[in-house]
Amino acid sequence: MRVLFTGGSGKAGKHVVAYLAAAGHKVLNVDQVPLRMPGVADLVADICDSGQMFNALSTQMDIGEMDQGAAPRYDAVVHFAAVPSLLLKPENETYRVNVMGTYNVIEAAVKLGIKKIIIASSETTYGVCFSEGIVDPKVLPFEEDYDIDPMDSYGMSKKVNEVTARSFQRRSGFDIYALRIGNVIEPHEYAQNFPGYFVDPGQRRRIAFSYIDARDLGQIVDLALRKDGLGWQVFNASNDTNSVCQSNQELLARYFPKVPLSRPVGAYESLLSNRKVKEVLGFTEQHNWRNYVADPAA
Repeated sequence: MRVLFTGGSGKAGKHVVAYLAAAGHKVLNVDQVPLRMPGVADLVADICDSGQMFNALSTQMDIGEMDQGAAPRYDAVVHFAAVPSLLLKPENETYRVNVMGTYNVIEAAVKLGIKKIIIASSETTYGVCFSEGIVDPKVLPFEEDYDIDPMDSYGMSKKVNEVTARSFQRRSGFDIYALRIGNVIEPHEYAQNFPGYFVDPGQRRRIAFSYIDARDLGQIVDLALRKDGLGWQVFNASNDTNSVCQSNQELLARYFPKVPLSRPVGAYESLLSNRKVKEVLGFTEQHNWRNYVADPAA
């Protein structure tokens, strides 16, 4: 597929772009910083400028495409560009960039007739990660029908983006999927960070102990690109298990003793449930942390 990818130079984006390129897609990375990855074209542009997004989506990807005449229509847009976390910029700026940037990208894609759009939402929409104080979920595990209720500007921006995407899907009838992405882990971070998580799992409480390997996220995006006809959908993007070695029995008793369960959970099953992405898109985890770090509980 011919894919325009926003935010491909970021922590998650660079791994997803690499996965998509290796899977045979032709990718244009639209970012404020070039990725400079062999085989992937770069375009420096600002998602907060609507005109630039319309232009990016209607211009040739590279010099080679100019031989074909007018630019062909993109098959899909994957939108990851954003202020990627709370506390990086003032809250109003985080909200502005994330909300208006997403509106601009989706509007341009829909009005140009691009029928597959995937946006990066976030686990922060569940309202625990960036909440002030020690906050309990209403229920666990987190599944896509949860009543998302963030209190922070980042989580709010992602919730609004889901509403924006759903509205454009209703208007167009196109496939627009939102991925509620968990804490992204790059390959080098297993040895660097996970032993500390095992010693102090409490530092992972705000994300319900979950994670998503950046390469497995690439697989999820690729599967979403290839799955047509679903209309508006939300998928949690997480690995099969928690990012700590303790069992759910211990974690729930210690950190969420008052939180009800909507269903039984496996001993090490991710509390950011990935059941839907497995059942609907066919996701099969390839990069469990136990492949890279010794499990002290084993």
